[in-house]
Amino acid sequence: MVSSNKSDKLEVNSSDYSNTVGDYFELLKPRVMSLAIFTAIIGLLLTPNNIHPFLAIFSIIAIGAGAGAAGAINMWYDKDIDLIMDRTKSRPIPSGRVKAEEALTLGIVLSIFSIILLFVASNYLAALLLFIAIMFYIFIYTIWLKRSTPQNIVIGGAAGALPPVIGWFAVSQDFSMFPLILFMIIFLWTPPHFWALSLYRSDDYKRAGVPMLPVVKGDKVTRINILLYSISLILISPAPWYLGYLGDVYGFLTILLTLIFIYFSWNVYVHKLGSEPILFKYSILYLFLLFLIMPIDKYFYMWIN
Repeated sequence: MVSSNKSDKLEVNSSDYSNTVGDYFELLKPRVMSLAIFTAIIGLLLTPNNIHPFLAIFSIIAIGAGAGAAGAINMWYDKDIDLIMDRTKSRPIPSGRVKAEEALTLGIVLSIFSIILLFVASNYLAALLLFIAIMFYIFIYTIWLKRSTPQNIVIGGAAGALPPVIGWFAVSQDFSMFPLILFMIIFLWTPPHFWALSLYRSDDYKRAGVPMLPVVKGDKVTRINILLYSISLILISPAPWYLGYLGDVYGFLTILLTLIFIYFSWNVYVHKLGSEPILFKYSILYLFLLFLIMPIDKYFYMWIN
């Protein structure tokens, strides 16, 4: 459980606020926000429809703002455990640079702004999906799952898997298997990505009382699950190729990248020294390259045909 003196520490740390624009920006979890923006852009580019460039820009801004809003509210709610964990204790709230209520206000205002902007720039369906993603991340993942079950990352990963779907429906309201595949790729990628991190940060999570899989089930179970989820990517990641949405360039490169992912996961499974940070870092590169190849493949074949 979280230590009983966390509120006293928080009071001491928050006695002198010297916030800057950078501190508020950090509340938005810029790394997570940038991933949401990137995958949303890819989802937008993969649709068969066209969108006016200005409307596309405003749609992406809205999706990024929504992701940032969820991050700010997450930091507000997790301020107690963030103070305890080495990985997060320098964040704006526990370090005393921003007041907790300011983070909450920023998150609420940005949430409302992002949903309204996406509705105006695109359509009601994209705005509804953004609303669902924000609410899911805040209420289902942050408030409920994160502190109650070792499956927090698995189920909570649905929120992080929605941006490419939102990007797709911001342009096209045609229902297709393609955006569902984009969702499933990120959904299955999320557990091995975060469990690799939690393996070498398990003491942090244990100290904060967060029931990550290594804390609750142990390293062995976590390593097996990382490997199984990584293997599942070999079935879903090439799906845009074998279902005919993308071409052979994507198919070949995706299989190669996924086999490398499985190789690093195998190293984690057999306890190879230093393998967990390597898998964590490669998983970020993997998802970036996978999604980057998609529009390159699409427009390459459009160009040669």
